[in-house]
Amino acid sequence: MKLEPTALETRVAKTVSSYWKTRQSQSVKQASSGQRDQGARSAVTGGAQMDGFINLITELIQKAGIKQEHIFYQTALELPGYFRPTKEWDLLVVRDGQLILALETKSQVGPSFGNNFNNRTEEAMGSALDLWTAFRDGAFNTSIRPWLGYFFVLEECDGSRRTVKVKEPHFKVFPEFANASYAKRYEIFCRKLVRERHYNTAAFLTSKQTAGLDGKFNEPAEDLAFLQFAKSLTAHVSAYSD
Repeated sequence: MKLEPTALETRVAKTVSSYWKTRQSQSVKQASSGQRDQGARSAVTGGAQMDGFINLITELIQKAGIKQEHIFYQTALELPGYFRPTKEWDLLVVRDGQLILALETKSQVGPSFGNNFNNRTEEAMGSALDLWTAFRDGAFNTSIRPWLGYFFVLEECDGSRRTVKVKEPHFKVFPEFANASYAKRYEIFCRKLVRERHYNTAAFLTSKQTAGLDGKFNEPAEDLAFLQFAKSLTAHVSAYSD
């Protein structure tokens, strides 16, 4: 399957716009009902923000030759874990009793970048460890190593771009984290997830709220661009096409 970069970028832009519009409508809806959650959480608890991205990725999987009946989204998303009974993923491809693909999608907006960064990194690492350990013990496949993907969208704002000091009471942190912003930390994190083979590939996008409504987004690192993510994804699933 050949990917056309310009067309793909246009599709991503439309999805970014949908993401921000969904968050905006959820915040307005909760505010009008008098049940608004604290801070930015009002747009998070409504769900569905990442639906556009998952739909786009589903389209890519189908164009690579996988039938809809093998793609699972919204329901039947649980996989057995090693350290816990099950983990619910955002998108699965399962065919002939074999796990072909598992996808995790996450996003973060301000203002609590610090606490949420720790939560997001721990979740992603824990989910990968759980899956690969279960895979080792034969939980999913007899012959196929599944493709594991991580997709992340970060709000681009002063809070995510300013440098952050680290505490080093006993030992020095790795130099790449010294004075790194949360945006840079997420970039480093996504890259290391792939380099350490916890995930096959990762995509990292940033977007400002106002500009994002018009579909504007940035890709801080070429190796974490959506095009690279899509190439890895389609190359894997096309091997199991109908």
